Amino acid sequence: MRNQDLGRYAFLSAVAFAILSGCTGSQSPMAPAGAPEIKGLASHTATPACKGSRVGRAQCDVLVENTGAHPTYSGWTASELETAYNLPTSDGSGQNVFIVDAYDNPDVVSNFNTYRSDMGLPASTLNKYNQSGQMSNYPTGSPDWGVEIDLDVQMASASCPNCTINLVEANSNQWSDLEAAENEAVKLGGTIVSNSYSGSGASESDYDSAGVTYLASAGDSGISLYDPATFDSVVAVGGTVLSQSSGSRGYTESLWSDSGGGCSSTGETKPKWQKKSKYAKSCSYRMGNDVSAVAVDAAEYDTYDESGWIAVDGTSISSPFCAGIFGLAGNSTSQDGGRTFWKPKSHHNDLYEVSGRFTSQGGWGSPHGIGAF
Repeated sequence: MRNQDLGRYAFLSAVAFAILSGCTGSQSPMAPAGAPEIKGLASHTATPACKGSRVGRAQCDVLVENTGAHPTYSGWTASELETAYNLPTSDGSGQNVFIVDAYDNPDVVSNFNTYRSDMGLPASTLNKYNQSGQMSNYPTGSPDWGVEIDLDVQMASASCPNCTINLVEANSNQWSDLEAAENEAVKLGGTIVSNSYSGSGASESDYDSAGVTYLASAGDSGISLYDPATFDSVVAVGGTVLSQSSGSRGYTESLWSDSGGGCSSTGETKPKWQKKSKYAKSCSYRMGNDVSAVAVDAAEYDTYDESGWIAVDGTSISSPFCAGIFGLAGNSTSQDGGRTFWKPKSHHNDLYEVSGRFTSQGGWGSPHGIGAF
Protein backbone atom coordinates (compact mmCIF):
# COMPACT_ATOMS: atom_id res chain seq x y z
CA MET A 1 0.00 0.00 0.00
CA ARG A 2 1.43 3.39 -1.00
CA ASN A 3 1.87 6.27 1.45
CA GLN A 4 -1.09 8.10 -0.07
CA ASP A 5 -3.25 5.00 0.34
CA LEU A 6 -2.14 4.66 3.98
CA GLY A 7 -3.17 8.25 4.63
CA ARG A 8 -6.53 7.72 3.01
CA TYR A 9 -7.02 4.51 4.99
CA ALA A 10 -6.57 6.41 8.25
CA PHE A 11 -8.97 9.12 7.07
CA LEU A 12 -11.57 6.57 6.00
CA SER A 13 -11.27 4.67 9.26
CA ALA A 14 -12.15 7.83 11.13
CA VAL A 15 -15.07 8.54 8.80
CA ALA A 16 -16.40 5.01 9.09
CA PHE A 17 -16.14 5.13 12.87
CA ALA A 18 -18.11 8.39 12.92
CA ILE A 19 -20.84 6.89 10.75
CA LEU A 20 -21.10 3.67 12.67
CA SER A 21 -21.23 5.68 15.88
CA GLY A 22 -24.14 7.72 14.53
CA CYS A 23 -22.15 10.92 14.09
CA THR A 24 -23.66 13.19 11.44
CA GLY A 25 -21.98 16.49 12.30
CA SER A 26 -21.56 18.93 9.43
CA GLN A 27 -17.78 19.21 9.99
CA SER A 28 -17.06 15.62 8.93
CA PRO A 29 -17.40 14.19 5.41
CA MET A 30 -20.27 11.76 5.42
CA ALA A 31 -19.55 8.35 3.91
CA PRO A 32 -22.31 6.74 1.85
CA ALA A 33 -23.65 4.40 4.53
CA GLY A 34 -26.67 3.42 2.45
CA ALA A 35 -28.08 3.71 -1.02
CA PRO A 36 -28.18 7.28 -2.37
CA GLU A 37 -31.35 9.29 -2.03
CA ILE A 38 -32.71 10.63 -5.31
CA LYS A 39 -34.79 13.76 -5.13
CA GLY A 40 -36.31 13.03 -8.53
CA LEU A 41 -37.75 15.27 -11.20
CA ALA A 42 -41.29 16.56 -11.34
CA SER A 43 -42.24 13.98 -13.96
CA HIS A 44 -40.95 10.80 -12.33
CA THR A 45 -39.17 9.12 -9.48
CA ALA A 46 -36.51 6.43 -9.49
CA THR A 47 -35.18 3.77 -7.14
CA PRO A 48 -31.56 2.62 -6.65
CA ALA A 49 -31.00 -0.85 -8.09
CA CYS A 50 -28.24 -1.60 -5.58
CA LYS A 51 -29.06 -1.00 -1.94
CA GLY A 52 -26.96 -1.46 1.17
CA SER A 53 -23.89 -0.05 2.86
CA ARG A 54 -21.12 1.61 0.86
CA VAL A 55 -18.68 1.70 3.77
CA GLY A 56 -15.74 -0.53 2.89
CA ARG A 57 -17.43 -1.74 -0.30
CA ALA A 58 -19.14 -0.45 -3.43
CA GLN A 59 -22.71 -0.31 -4.70
CA CYS A 60 -23.80 0.27 -8.27
CA ASP A 61 -25.10 3.74 -9.13
CA VAL A 62 -27.97 3.00 -11.54
CA LEU A 63 -31.46 4.22 -10.65
CA VAL A 64 -34.51 2.52 -12.19
CA GLU A 65 -37.44 4.78 -13.03
CA ASN A 66 -40.66 3.67 -11.37
CA THR A 67 -42.61 3.21 -14.59
CA GLY A 68 -42.06 -0.51 -15.06
CA ALA A 69 -40.88 -2.39 -18.13
CA HIS A 70 -42.21 -1.67 -21.62
CA PRO A 71 -42.49 -3.78 -24.79
CA THR A 72 -40.73 -1.02 -26.73
CA TYR A 73 -38.02 1.39 -25.63
CA SER A 74 -38.81 4.49 -23.63
CA GLY A 75 -36.18 7.13 -22.97
CA TRP A 76 -33.20 8.53 -24.85
CA THR A 77 -32.21 6.39 -27.82
CA ALA A 78 -28.66 5.82 -29.07
CA SER A 79 -29.19 8.00 -32.16
CA GLU A 80 -30.63 10.85 -30.10
CA LEU A 81 -27.64 10.79 -27.75
CA GLU A 82 -25.19 10.62 -30.64
CA THR A 83 -26.85 13.67 -32.20
CA ALA A 84 -27.10 15.59 -28.93
CA TYR A 85 -23.35 15.32 -28.40
CA ASN A 86 -22.31 15.66 -32.06
CA LEU A 87 -20.43 12.36 -32.07
CA PRO A 88 -18.56 10.99 -35.13
CA THR A 89 -19.97 7.50 -34.68
CA SER A 90 -18.31 6.13 -37.81
CA ASP A 91 -15.03 6.26 -35.85
CA GLY A 92 -13.90 3.81 -33.17
CA SER A 93 -13.06 0.72 -35.20
CA GLY A 94 -10.37 -1.33 -33.47
CA GLN A 95 -10.93 0.41 -30.13
CA ASN A 96 -11.77 -1.49 -26.94
CA VAL A 97 -13.83 -0.20 -24.03
CA PHE A 98 -13.67 -2.17 -20.79
CA ILE A 99 -16.44 -2.23 -18.18
CA VAL A 100 -15.88 -3.47 -14.62
CA ASP A 101 -18.88 -4.52 -12.52
CA ALA A 102 -19.65 -6.91 -9.67
CA TYR A 103 -21.40 -10.28 -9.94
CA ASP A 104 -22.80 -11.90 -13.08
CA ASN A 105 -25.58 -11.05 -15.49
CA PRO A 106 -26.23 -14.25 -17.47
CA ASP A 107 -28.42 -12.36 -19.99
CA VAL A 108 -25.97 -9.58 -20.78
CA VAL A 109 -24.89 -10.78 -24.23
CA SER A 110 -28.44 -11.36 -25.51
CA ASN A 111 -29.61 -8.06 -24.00
CA PHE A 112 -26.65 -6.26 -25.59
CA ASN A 113 -27.55 -7.71 -28.98
CA THR A 114 -31.24 -6.77 -28.60
CA TYR A 115 -30.33 -3.19 -27.61
CA ARG A 116 -28.07 -2.78 -30.63
CA SER A 117 -30.57 -4.34 -33.03
CA ASP A 118 -33.54 -2.29 -31.86
CA MET A 119 -31.43 0.90 -31.79
CA GLY A 120 -30.28 0.34 -35.35
CA LEU A 121 -26.63 -0.13 -34.37
CA PRO A 122 -24.40 -2.48 -36.37
CA ALA A 123 -23.60 -5.93 -35.05
CA SER A 124 -20.70 -5.88 -32.60
CA THR A 125 -18.77 -7.99 -30.14
CA LEU A 126 -19.22 -8.17 -26.38
CA ASN A 127 -16.46 -10.13 -24.64
CA LYS A 128 -17.27 -11.32 -21.12
CA TYR A 129 -14.61 -12.28 -18.56
CA ASN A 130 -14.45 -13.22 -14.90
CA GLN A 131 -12.01 -11.39 -12.62
CA SER A 132 -9.28 -13.94 -13.49
CA GLY A 133 -9.59 -13.26 -17.21
CA GLN A 134 -11.47 -16.45 -18.05
CA MET A 135 -14.41 -16.42 -20.44
CA SER A 136 -16.18 -18.94 -18.19
CA ASN A 137 -16.63 -19.68 -14.48
CA TYR A 138 -18.52 -16.44 -13.96
CA PRO A 139 -19.47 -15.12 -10.50
CA THR A 140 -22.76 -15.65 -8.73
CA GLY A 141 -25.55 -13.77 -10.45
CA SER A 142 -27.11 -10.59 -9.07
CA PRO A 143 -30.26 -9.17 -10.72
CA ASP A 144 -29.57 -5.78 -9.06
CA TRP A 145 -26.04 -5.47 -10.42
CA GLY A 146 -27.39 -7.05 -13.60
CA VAL A 147 -29.30 -3.84 -14.34
CA GLU A 148 -26.03 -1.92 -14.00
CA ILE A 149 -24.16 -4.37 -16.21
CA ASP A 150 -26.70 -4.13 -19.03
CA LEU A 151 -26.72 -0.34 -18.83
CA ASP A 152 -22.93 -0.03 -18.90
CA VAL A 153 -22.31 -2.13 -21.98
CA GLN A 154 -25.25 -0.58 -23.81
CA MET A 155 -24.25 3.03 -23.10
CA ALA A 156 -20.63 2.43 -24.15
CA SER A 157 -21.87 0.96 -27.43
CA ALA A 158 -24.37 3.82 -27.90
CA SER A 159 -21.58 6.41 -28.02
CA CYS A 160 -19.10 4.19 -29.87
CA PRO A 161 -21.02 1.71 -32.06
CA ASN A 162 -17.81 0.42 -33.71
CA CYS A 163 -15.93 -0.18 -30.46
CA THR A 164 -15.49 -3.67 -29.05
CA ILE A 165 -17.02 -3.80 -25.57
CA ASN A 166 -15.37 -5.94 -22.90
CA LEU A 167 -16.99 -6.78 -19.57
CA VAL A 168 -15.01 -7.97 -16.54
CA GLU A 169 -17.21 -9.31 -13.73
CA ALA A 170 -15.85 -9.23 -10.19
CA ASN A 171 -16.78 -12.01 -7.76
CA SER A 172 -18.45 -9.52 -5.40
CA ASN A 173 -18.78 -5.83 -4.59
CA GLN A 174 -15.93 -6.01 -2.05
CA TRP A 175 -12.98 -3.85 -3.06
CA SER A 176 -10.59 -6.81 -3.16
CA ASP A 177 -12.67 -8.37 -5.93
CA LEU A 178 -13.46 -5.17 -7.82
CA GLU A 179 -9.80 -4.18 -7.77
CA ALA A 180 -8.77 -7.64 -8.98
CA ALA A 181 -11.19 -7.17 -11.88
CA GLU A 182 -9.83 -3.67 -12.48
CA ASN A 183 -6.29 -4.98 -12.76
CA GLU A 184 -7.43 -7.86 -14.95
CA ALA A 185 -9.02 -5.41 -17.39
CA VAL A 186 -5.61 -3.77 -17.81
CA LYS A 187 -3.89 -7.17 -18.20
CA LEU A 188 -6.35 -7.95 -20.98
CA GLY A 189 -5.19 -4.84 -22.82
CA GLY A 190 -7.72 -2.29 -21.58
CA THR A 191 -6.76 1.36 -21.99
CA ILE A 192 -10.30 2.63 -21.32
CA VAL A 193 -11.94 1.29 -18.16
CA SER A 194 -15.33 2.53 -16.92
CA ASN A 195 -16.69 1.96 -13.40
CA SER A 196 -20.30 2.78 -12.48
CA TYR A 197 -20.14 2.21 -8.74
CA SER A 198 -19.11 4.12 -5.63
CA GLY A 199 -18.22 3.59 -1.99
CA SER A 200 -15.40 4.14 0.48
CA GLY A 201 -12.23 2.21 1.19
CA ALA A 202 -10.77 1.58 -2.27
CA SER A 203 -7.07 1.79 -3.07
CA GLU A 204 -6.01 4.36 -5.65
CA SER A 205 -3.06 2.21 -6.66
CA ASP A 206 -5.52 -0.10 -8.43
CA TYR A 207 -6.86 2.77 -10.55
CA ASP A 208 -3.71 4.49 -11.78
CA SER A 209 -1.91 2.29 -14.33
CA ALA A 210 0.12 4.31 -16.82
CA GLY A 211 -1.44 4.63 -20.25
CA VAL A 212 -4.94 3.77 -19.05
CA THR A 213 -7.92 6.16 -18.99
CA TYR A 214 -10.13 5.30 -16.00
CA LEU A 215 -13.64 6.74 -15.62
CA ALA A 216 -16.08 6.49 -12.73
CA SER A 217 -19.62 7.61 -12.05
CA ALA A 218 -19.77 10.49 -9.57
CA GLY A 219 -22.78 9.01 -7.80
CA ASP A 220 -26.37 10.16 -7.40
CA SER A 221 -26.53 11.64 -3.91
CA GLY A 222 -25.75 15.30 -4.52
CA ILE A 223 -22.62 17.09 -3.32
CA SER A 224 -20.36 14.16 -2.43
CA LEU A 225 -17.55 12.38 -4.23
CA TYR A 226 -16.44 8.89 -3.27
CA ASP A 227 -14.16 6.12 -4.52
CA PRO A 228 -13.14 5.60 -7.24
CA ALA A 229 -14.37 8.86 -8.82
CA THR A 230 -12.53 10.82 -6.12
CA PHE A 231 -9.08 9.64 -7.30
CA ASP A 232 -7.23 12.20 -9.42
CA SER A 233 -6.13 9.33 -11.70
CA VAL A 234 -9.80 8.78 -12.58
CA VAL A 235 -12.14 10.94 -14.69
CA ALA A 236 -15.04 11.83 -12.37
CA VAL A 237 -18.16 11.91 -14.55
CA GLY A 238 -21.17 13.90 -13.38
CA GLY A 239 -24.73 14.01 -14.66
CA THR A 240 -27.00 16.38 -16.59
CA VAL A 241 -30.63 16.67 -17.63
CA LEU A 242 -30.92 16.67 -21.41
CA SER A 243 -33.93 18.18 -23.21
CA GLN A 244 -34.83 18.70 -26.85
CA SER A 245 -35.17 22.31 -28.00
CA SER A 246 -35.56 24.45 -31.10
CA GLY A 247 -32.12 26.05 -30.75
CA SER A 248 -29.13 25.54 -33.03
CA ARG A 249 -27.96 22.48 -31.12
CA GLY A 250 -31.43 20.99 -30.97
CA TYR A 251 -30.97 20.23 -27.29
CA THR A 252 -30.51 22.06 -24.02
CA GLU A 253 -28.68 20.72 -21.01
CA SER A 254 -28.72 21.61 -17.33
CA LEU A 255 -27.07 20.28 -14.21
CA TRP A 256 -28.78 17.26 -12.67
CA SER A 257 -29.21 18.24 -9.03
CA ASP A 258 -28.69 14.68 -7.79
CA SER A 259 -25.34 14.28 -9.51
CA GLY A 260 -22.43 13.56 -7.20
CA GLY A 261 -19.42 15.86 -7.20
CA GLY A 262 -17.89 18.61 -5.13
CA CYS A 263 -15.13 18.16 -2.59
CA SER A 264 -13.75 14.66 -2.04
CA SER A 265 -15.65 12.96 0.77
CA THR A 266 -12.86 10.45 1.40
CA GLY A 267 -9.93 12.82 1.95
CA GLU A 268 -8.28 12.47 -1.45
CA THR A 269 -5.29 14.83 -1.65
CA LYS A 270 -5.77 17.82 -3.93
CA PRO A 271 -3.75 17.19 -7.11
CA LYS A 272 -1.15 19.71 -8.25
CA TRP A 273 -3.18 20.64 -11.32
CA GLN A 274 -6.04 21.87 -9.11
CA LYS A 275 -4.02 23.83 -6.55
CA LYS A 276 -3.87 26.99 -8.66
CA SER A 277 -7.38 26.78 -10.02
CA LYS A 278 -9.76 29.42 -8.73
CA TYR A 279 -12.56 26.91 -9.12
CA ALA A 280 -11.04 24.49 -6.60
CA LYS A 281 -10.01 26.99 -3.90
CA SER A 282 -13.05 26.24 -1.75
CA CYS A 283 -12.00 22.61 -1.39
CA SER A 284 -9.02 21.29 0.57
CA TYR A 285 -9.14 17.93 -1.22
CA ARG A 286 -9.65 16.68 -4.76
CA MET A 287 -12.46 18.58 -6.47
CA GLY A 288 -14.88 16.91 -8.88
CA ASN A 289 -16.37 16.63 -11.32
CA ASP A 290 -14.25 16.78 -14.47
CA VAL A 291 -16.86 16.28 -17.20
CA SER A 292 -20.54 15.38 -17.33
CA ALA A 293 -23.19 13.91 -19.63
CA VAL A 294 -26.82 12.81 -19.63
CA ALA A 295 -27.93 11.09 -16.43
CA VAL A 296 -31.71 11.09 -16.69
CA ASP A 297 -34.11 8.96 -18.77
CA ALA A 298 -31.92 6.66 -20.86
CA ALA A 299 -33.43 3.59 -22.52
CA GLU A 300 -32.07 0.22 -21.39
CA TYR A 301 -32.96 -3.36 -22.26
CA ASP A 302 -32.87 -5.81 -19.34
CA THR A 303 -34.41 -9.26 -18.95
CA TYR A 304 -32.52 -10.45 -15.88
CA ASP A 305 -34.08 -8.19 -13.25
CA GLU A 306 -36.78 -6.62 -15.42
CA SER A 307 -38.84 -7.87 -18.37
CA GLY A 308 -37.75 -5.73 -21.28
CA TRP A 309 -37.26 -2.03 -21.94
CA ILE A 310 -36.87 0.24 -18.92
CA ALA A 311 -35.88 3.87 -18.38
CA VAL A 312 -33.01 4.59 -16.00
CA ASP A 313 -31.25 7.51 -14.34
CA GLY A 314 -27.88 8.09 -12.70
CA THR A 315 -24.27 8.86 -13.45
CA SER A 316 -24.11 5.17 -14.35
CA ILE A 317 -25.33 6.42 -17.73
CA SER A 318 -22.74 9.16 -18.18
CA SER A 319 -19.57 7.24 -17.23
CA PRO A 320 -19.76 4.41 -19.79
CA PHE A 321 -21.17 6.83 -22.37
CA CYS A 322 -18.08 9.03 -21.97
CA ALA A 323 -15.88 5.92 -22.03
CA GLY A 324 -17.22 5.23 -25.51
CA ILE A 325 -16.30 8.79 -26.55
CA PHE A 326 -12.70 8.14 -25.51
CA GLY A 327 -12.95 5.16 -27.85
CA LEU A 328 -14.08 7.45 -30.67
CA ALA A 329 -11.16 9.80 -29.99
CA GLY A 330 -8.68 6.91 -30.11
CA ASN A 331 -6.00 8.44 -27.86
CA SER A 332 -6.78 7.02 -24.43
CA THR A 333 -3.16 6.04 -23.75
CA SER A 334 -2.05 9.68 -23.76
CA GLN A 335 -4.69 11.04 -21.33
CA ASP A 336 -4.13 11.82 -17.65
CA GLY A 337 -7.16 11.01 -15.51
CA GLY A 338 -9.18 13.97 -14.29
CA ARG A 339 -6.46 16.39 -15.43
CA THR A 340 -7.55 15.67 -19.02
CA PHE A 341 -10.41 18.16 -18.66
CA TRP A 342 -8.64 20.75 -16.50
CA LYS A 343 -5.62 21.34 -18.74
CA PRO A 344 -5.20 22.50 -21.43
CA LYS A 345 -7.97 25.06 -21.19
CA SER A 346 -8.47 24.85 -24.95
CA HIS A 347 -10.35 21.59 -24.24
CA HIS A 348 -13.13 23.66 -22.70
CA ASN A 349 -14.05 24.96 -26.15
CA ASP A 350 -14.95 21.39 -27.08
CA LEU A 351 -17.48 21.02 -24.28
CA TYR A 352 -21.03 22.31 -24.02
CA GLU A 353 -21.46 24.57 -21.02
CA VAL A 354 -23.63 23.13 -18.28
CA SER A 355 -24.87 25.78 -15.84
CA GLY A 356 -21.79 27.94 -16.39
CA ARG A 357 -18.23 27.21 -17.44
CA PHE A 358 -17.44 25.14 -14.33
CA THR A 359 -19.65 23.65 -11.65
CA SER A 360 -18.43 21.09 -9.15
CA GLN A 361 -21.15 18.63 -10.11
CA GLY A 362 -21.18 19.36 -13.84
CA GLY A 363 -17.45 19.64 -14.30
CA TRP A 364 -16.19 21.66 -17.26
CA GLY A 365 -19.18 20.74 -19.37
CA SER A 366 -20.53 17.92 -21.52
CA PRO A 367 -19.11 16.43 -24.75
CA HIS A 368 -19.29 18.54 -27.91
CA GLY A 369 -17.78 16.04 -30.30
CA ILE A 370 -14.49 14.38 -29.33
CA GLY A 371 -12.14 17.39 -29.15
CA ALA A 372 -11.86 17.39 -25.33
CA PHE A 373 -11.25 13.64 -25.27
